[in-house]
Amino acid sequence: MGSRGVTLQRAAHDAPGLLAYGAALLLAMTMQPALAQKTTLAVGMALEPPVLDPTVNPAEPIRFITNGNVLEGLLRIDQAGEVQPLLARSWTVSADGLRYDFQLQPGVRFHDGAAFDCSVVQFSYGRAAAADSLNPQRQFFVPIKGVACPSPLEAVVTLDHPVGSFAYDMAWPDAAMVSPGSVTGNGPHPIGTGPYRFDSWRRGDSVVLVRNDGYWGQKPAIRTVTFRFIGDPLAATNALESGGLDAYPSFPSRQLLARFTHDPRFAVVPGSSPNKVILALNEARHPFDDVRVRRALAMAIDRPAILQAIDVPDGRVIGSHMAPSDPDYVDLSARYPFDPAEAKRLLAAAGVRPGTRIAIAIPPIDYARQTGELVAAYLGQVGLDAELVPVEWPQWLSRVFVHADYDATVIAHVEPHDLDLYARPHYYFGYHDAGYAALYRQYDASLDPAQRHLLSAALQRKLADDEPNVFLFSLPRTNVWDAKLHGMWHDQPIPAVPIAGVSWAP
Repeated sequence: MGSRGVTLQRAAHDAPGLLAYGAALLLAMTMQPALAQKTTLAVGMALEPPVLDPTVNPAEPIRFITNGNVLEGLLRIDQAGEVQPLLARSWTVSADGLRYDFQLQPGVRFHDGAAFDCSVVQFSYGRAAAADSLNPQRQFFVPIKGVACPSPLEAVVTLDHPVGSFAYDMAWPDAAMVSPGSVTGNGPHPIGTGPYRFDSWRRGDSVVLVRNDGYWGQKPAIRTVTFRFIGDPLAATNALESGGLDAYPSFPSRQLLARFTHDPRFAVVPGSSPNKVILALNEARHPFDDVRVRRALAMAIDRPAILQAIDVPDGRVIGSHMAPSDPDYVDLSARYPFDPAEAKRLLAAAGVRPGTRIAIAIPPIDYARQTGELVAAYLGQVGLDAELVPVEWPQWLSRVFVHADYDATVIAHVEPHDLDLYARPHYYFGYHDAGYAALYRQYDASLDPAQRHLLSAALQRKLADDEPNVFLFSLPRTNVWDAKLHGMWHDQPIPAVPIAGVSWAP
C-alpha cells in the first residue's frame, strides 16, 4: 500500500470527516482521464508537399493534408468512392447532361471571413479552365461553357458537351473552391472553407492544422492535427512506438509491420487504393517511340517476382492503367509474360544494341527505390544498361512530370479513373494515338454506365496493346494507427486523409 496509504489511514483515524473528502477526491481523480478526452492527432506521411494548393500542383501529399480538411469543393468523394454533397447541399442534372444546378450551403465563410457564394464557383471554375491555368486536371473544367448565378446560393453550370464523369470530377481535390481575395497565397498558406484552418508549416518537418470553430458543418472532435513528414520506415516505426505519431496511413514498410501486428496498442488495418505502379517511359525519346521496345521491356521484367521480393503479398500484377479495386477493371496481367528470350529478340528487331543506356529516375519513395533496383537488374539481363538516378520529390515533379526530361521512371499513379492521361495532348509519357483519343472522347461523353464500362474496358485493352508504359502492379495500402483511434479511412478511393470524422475512444 505504501506510505501514502498509511498517511491517509492515520488522517482518517484522527479526523473522520477527511475520509469522505479523500474518497471524493480519489473518485474525481479516477474520472478525470475519461472526461479529458484527447483532442490532438499526429499523422505520419512519407513525403513533404512542395506547396499546399492542389489547384496548381499534382503532388499527392498536398491532397493528403488539404483535401476535406482545409479545402472543400461543391462535392466530395466518400470512402466508398461515391459522390456526395459538400458545399453544394444538392444538385440536379438535365436529361441531356449539359446543365448542372447546384444548390449551395448557406452561411459558409472562408477562414479569412470571406463569404462563399455562387460568385466563388464562377471564379474557381473559370480560373481552373483558363488557358494559363496550372490546375493539374484542367481538362475537367474545359467543357464548362459558363456558370450562371440566379441567386447567391444557386450555381448553374452549363457544359458545351456531355461529360459522364462531371459530378465525380468536381469532387476531386483539384476542384476545390478558392476565394479571389486569398488564392494567390494558397501555396504556402491555404485558406478554404473546411473544418480545419492552416496554422503553421515547419519546412522539412510538419504542417499543423487547427479546428475551425466557425465551420459551417459539424465541428470535429480533433482540435489540432499535425502531419509529420517521416519517409524513413524505421524512423516512422520508432515514432509510432514512442507516441510521436498516432497514425500512419499507407505505412511505408511491409517488413516492419510485424512490430505492430501483435502489439495491442496498435491497429494494423488493410485497405484498398487506386495506386498503379508503372515504369513510365518517355515516348518522345528513342528507342521508347518503338512499340517493340516497350513490349520488350514488359517481357523482360518478372512482375510477380518483384511483388514477392518487395514483400507485397496482397499486391496484384496489372496489365493496363487500372487498379483491381476499380469497378471497371479488366484483368490484362497475362498480356506480357516474363520472357527474356523474346524480349531480346524484340530489342534486336528494333535495332537496340546490347549496352544501350536507360536512365531510370527514382523519386524518394521506398516502393520506387526497391522496385527500381529490381527493374534495373532485369533489364540488365536482356543487355540493357539501366542506371538508377535518385531524385528528390520537387526535382521529380519539375524535371520528369513538368518538363519530361527523362528516359524512364518508377512511379505510382494514385488517382482513380485516370484513363484520360493517355488522351492528353501534352503529358509526360509522350503517348499520342488518334485511335485512343477518339475512343476516350466516346467514353467521356457517354452518360450510360453500362456503355461507359464497355468503353473503359476497350481503353484498357488499347493501352495493353500499345504498352505506352510498363504496367507493373497495384499497390494496396496497410495502415497503422493507435487502437483507440476511430474514424480514419482504411481505404483510399482518392488521395485524402480526412480528419473531421476522427475521434479518440474515451
